[in-house]
Amino acid sequence: MTHRARGVACVAMLAFGLAGGVLAAEGPAPFTVPITYYKLPNGLKVSLSRDTTAPLVVVAVYYNIGFRIEPKNRTGFAHLFEHLMFEGSKNLPKGEFDKLIEGNGGVSNGSTRFDFTNYFEVVPSHVLEPMLWGEADRMKGLALSEENLKNQQGVVGNEVKVNVLNRPYGGFPWLDMPQYANKNWYNAHNFYGDLADIEAATLPEAKEFEQTFYAPNNAALALVGDFDEDQAKKWIEKYFGAIPPSKLPEKPDLSEPRQEAEKRFTKVDKLAEKPALAIAYHMPERLTPEHYAMVLLDQILLQGDDSLLTQELVKKRGFTDSVDGGINYPLGNAFNYNGPMLWTASLIHDATAKPDQILAAADPVIDSLREKPVTKEQIDRALVKLRAQFYKDMTQFGGLGRADLMASFSLFNDNPALINNLERDLRQVTPELIEKTAKEYLRSTNRTVLGLEAGAAGKAQGAGGAR
Repeated sequence: MTHRARGVACVAMLAFGLAGGVLAAEGPAPFTVPITYYKLPNGLKVSLSRDTTAPLVVVAVYYNIGFRIEPKNRTGFAHLFEHLMFEGSKNLPKGEFDKLIEGNGGVSNGSTRFDFTNYFEVVPSHVLEPMLWGEADRMKGLALSEENLKNQQGVVGNEVKVNVLNRPYGGFPWLDMPQYANKNWYNAHNFYGDLADIEAATLPEAKEFEQTFYAPNNAALALVGDFDEDQAKKWIEKYFGAIPPSKLPEKPDLSEPRQEAEKRFTKVDKLAEKPALAIAYHMPERLTPEHYAMVLLDQILLQGDDSLLTQELVKKRGFTDSVDGGINYPLGNAFNYNGPMLWTASLIHDATAKPDQILAAADPVIDSLREKPVTKEQIDRALVKLRAQFYKDMTQFGGLGRADLMASFSLFNDNPALINNLERDLRQVTPELIEKTAKEYLRSTNRTVLGLEAGAAGKAQGAGGAR
């Protein structure tokens, strides 16, 4: 969920995010992302990656708090607080940070994800210092008040209504599926927020949330772009160094039990004119060999016009015009999360096609990967597609895709240099490992099926037929 529609849309930029070694089918040595990593005494994790391609710099601050571990009686609180971060700080009243950024030709935004909340600026290099000052100023303390809390409660409530409640397919399947597929509340609740919970949030709760989670020892700062590293380090120490750490609570248990039987659900969307179908499979643990195998399986099954499900369901059967989905879709990429995750595929389909008919066509495609090893050609093609996305993410918007992985690997693994291991780990995936992974994770007993009935279709026919 991005904070604002203007500026750079974070979801679009981070849809894949494989910002690591160059992926080529054969031969050349991998490109290495230059990274300097260190920590301030107060716990702030800092990663720097200099790139003089363009006179731009990305400043990204990631906090290790997302909607997965928000308070149980305050669903949507992490997202609400993301909005509050734009309400002004001690030295920068509401709107002043935006003016500083936009007045220098930059863009900014923020978003809330499963395991982090992030804020970023992409600006000309010569204004790096005021960007660091501004981010540090709101980390030190926001200008929280009853007025701006009530204001943002209204804004977030309207966002829920506009993006979910009053929009066809509004929460399908990105908001719906985790609630159906997962058992653990932390992974399965309505993370956009129940309106009653959003409206019930109090100012003391907001202040406690800030003091606990918006602290340097719960954050990572990533810089990518054209800057002098020694000077950047001095500014980071100057503006962030004196911010005190917080006492962080113990992390909750996020584990999910092994799913032993297929689950099927149906929901009615009163605004939808066509039915839809989504399937989701629980993922292997992140950064394991099986996880890398699933990254390749995602490419083979779902990504691009050559993907097996697109060929079967779109090109051959004509059930739909596209099959969408992926790992951590659409809230991130295959690496910027830190807990149980789903691989999801979804489609809006013609009413003449029934869910069982679509599944009957999709299952043999998926099962074929469970019954025999993929070919070397399929693996090579998957790597080529990853390589194309890699270059896109590495270069656009000043390198925000690179900053995203640097900050995520800092937060979750204390090692942003993992960005440079991705090619190696993906290349170690064998056809046998892909088959083994598919057998365990793409089994029907590990699957949740969610059908969406089109509530608006009958109304349109009753009014004289659908147009």
